[in-house]
Amino acid sequence: MSTRRRTTLLAALLLLAARPALAAPSVVRTDAGAVRGTASGGVTSYLGIPFAAPPLGELRWRPPQPHAAWAGQRPATDFAPACLQTGVSMPGETPPRTSEDCLYLNVWAPAASSHAPVMVWIHGGGYANGATAMPLYWGDRLARRGVVVVSVAYRLGPLGYLAHPELTAESPDKTSGDYGLMDQIAALRWVRRNIAAFGGDPGNVTILGQSAGAMSVSLLMASPQAAGLFHRAVGQSGGVFEPLQLAPNYRLAAAEADGVAYARSLGAPSLAALRRLPAARLLEGDAGRVSHPVIAPGVLPLSPYEAYLAGKQNDVPILVGSNAEEGASLVDLAAVRAATFSDEVTRAWGQLPPPLIAAYPFTDDASARRARGGFERDLRFGWDMWAWVRLQASTSRRPAYYYRFSQRPPFPEGSPRSGWGASHFAELWYMFDHLDQEPWAWTASDRRLADTMAGYWVNFARSGDPNGPGLPVWPAFTREGGQTLDLGDAVAPRPAPVDPQLKVFDAVYDAVRGAPFGLKP
Repeated sequence: MSTRRRTTLLAALLLLAARPALAAPSVVRTDAGAVRGTASGGVTSYLGIPFAAPPLGELRWRPPQPHAAWAGQRPATDFAPACLQTGVSMPGETPPRTSEDCLYLNVWAPAASSHAPVMVWIHGGGYANGATAMPLYWGDRLARRGVVVVSVAYRLGPLGYLAHPELTAESPDKTSGDYGLMDQIAALRWVRRNIAAFGGDPGNVTILGQSAGAMSVSLLMASPQAAGLFHRAVGQSGGVFEPLQLAPNYRLAAAEADGVAYARSLGAPSLAALRRLPAARLLEGDAGRVSHPVIAPGVLPLSPYEAYLAGKQNDVPILVGSNAEEGASLVDLAAVRAATFSDEVTRAWGQLPPPLIAAYPFTDDASARRARGGFERDLRFGWDMWAWVRLQASTSRRPAYYYRFSQRPPFPEGSPRSGWGASHFAELWYMFDHLDQEPWAWTASDRRLADTMAGYWVNFARSGDPNGPGLPVWPAFTREGGQTLDLGDAVAPRPAPVDPQLKVFDAVYDAVRGAPFGLKP
């Protein structure tokens, strides 16, 4: 062999040695056929597994149907396209590859696992966008802690949530909308049937989500069709607990009227005409009017608030919370001005009860920016999580754990995330233990918090209690002496933040409902 060939061969061998070692592909048989994944670093990943038939043609706007069986081994080594959408769920994110054929899930399983706890991740994105392929959502680091992680896709925007009189008429439940929620339930049924083959325990399933994913978790807790499919629930910055009097379009009749107006905006006079339209065309027109859940018979007969008051929620332990600076990533606070504060809030949210806005006083541009940040934090997420944990503590037999995330990640100056602080999304790098995905100036405090949060979340999935050896004690929340755990530089329990603004929300919403919070009318 020539010297040149020996050198080339040696270089190739060194290159292979430098790569992470990959085990032989692992094969698991599901109820529709065998899937072949890839093992690396003690975790086997199975990507792009179908859990329902492609919702195309006549299956558009119908409940998810079983996927046809396949012969041989189906490769499960690449993510499937995300569901059809516009925009991105997080500023700075690259738009995902999309398709109307999108009902797929992913599994990360620890090597040689058996009866491991299962964590089912539901991504956020305002019901309008989001993707399981986003690296931040990968479950490999959590799986190394001994849990099986599943991430699920669900139909988005009008493809996921359109209500329409013709759809209601053809439904056995005489309802329409919530196809995205039906997809999530179908994925949980797939987990119940198949996860044991991946080393998971179908009797120990935790659902968890962030933003619209957490809102979906709150809806699943209220859905009779999800009963028995999960055993714990985690909600991160998202829930649906406001009075429906302030969101009448969430009721079926109003949602159907919006659906008719949406169809008219596309020039589609009938459901048949809507089903004939190219999928991308459905994202046009008044799509934003039909991109939210619908409280309707069948899937969601009661809102989460109503379900809790009636004692009809799926009663499981919960772990919920929000972030100290939620609004920083959702609103350009630097552009807020005192002179235009009220007009900007009305433009963004419509006419709101005046006491809500008055609860955030300001005198100049600097205080107006702080007021807008606090208003966005509480209106979007802060009050819902505060409501959720109190409802759980006062009506449920199961424990509740409540947190506030206050750590400020080292987002680089000049990046799309510059200045976010402890904003919406910020906890995800820590909870998924994925600091290494970003070349930022992470500190020892950041790394310690990521290890702590991942430990809490996995412990909760394992037993319904986040506490464990080496972790600061996290007391359960009680209605009498509720405490929250501050997740920041110092992880420690504190009295729950009964901020004056949250009390204003309580008073306003009580007046709208005509009953005090947490009491039956």
